[in-house]
Amino acid sequence: MPQGPGRPARTARVAAVLLAAVLSLAAAPATAAEDTSPAAPSGSRAPAVPLRVATYNIHAGAGEDQVFDLDRTAAALRDLRADVIGLQEVDVHWGERSDFTDEARALAEKLRMRVFFAPIYDLDPAAEGGERRQYGVAVLSRHPVLHAENHEITRLSTQTPGLSTQTPDPVPAPAPGFAEIVIRVKGVRTHVYSTHLDYRADPSIRAAQVDDMLGILADDRGPSVLVGDFNAETSAPELAPLWHTLRDAAPDAGLTYPAIAPQKRIDLITVSDGVTVTGARTHVTDASDHRPVVADLRLPRRGR
Repeated sequence: MPQGPGRPARTARVAAVLLAAVLSLAAAPATAAEDTSPAAPSGSRAPAVPLRVATYNIHAGAGEDQVFDLDRTAAALRDLRADVIGLQEVDVHWGERSDFTDEARALAEKLRMRVFFAPIYDLDPAAEGGERRQYGVAVLSRHPVLHAENHEITRLSTQTPGLSTQTPDPVPAPAPGFAEIVIRVKGVRTHVYSTHLDYRADPSIRAAQVDDMLGILADDRGPSVLVGDFNAETSAPELAPLWHTLRDAAPDAGLTYPAIAPQKRIDLITVSDGVTVTGARTHVTDASDHRPVVADLRLPRRGR
């Protein structure tokens, strides 16, 4: 639920094409995610394309018991049998709490998926010669990634990098950590986003973040899927603008936070017009302090 400490090392736009940063691993055995079907005959109405998506705030690999166990995280993800998964609270060489592990790469290897990691915070190494300390969101995919981008949205940083002291009078400013990948699913070019919105009781930063995300999604052509930890329920006023453009894909899937005896549904899967939802569920697991959500979608052959 809360986002990690630190502030961005820079606030300049991080929006270059980052295919080189996408880790391409050996593809998993052919599944519904793999484009192995022949093209539809000319003049026929092509069927919609299935895609299973999920979202999971992994709590930096620690369960409700606060024990770091990335194998347990990977097992929970594997159980979802999803084609694309948005992740939040992902550590990459961040610190002792996650054994300085590159969680994005490690999970991709365990699941035999591709991954794009979008840091929110990017700090100097803990020791000279070490790896940079990063924390953010990620997207795992069984499909080849055509394009990947780390967009900026408004954030309010209240921590001094590497320290627990509060930054006095923080000011909202653009910062990275809104991940987008573009994949082609049986010929359908599809945008998938992973986000983690502000956790504070004051909704003003989340409202700004919603506006920023909608501005980015406005450039899309074709189906779009936005998933993440919104730190607000769907009825929250600050999320209202989303529902003019997107649809809640899992309204009856169940509560997500906390993982044990959940009281809120703040982990959401949302989809653009034309995307059909054929099923959705919340997966019961204590591998994080959140529960993951998975939805079965059907993508229209023709983009909007």
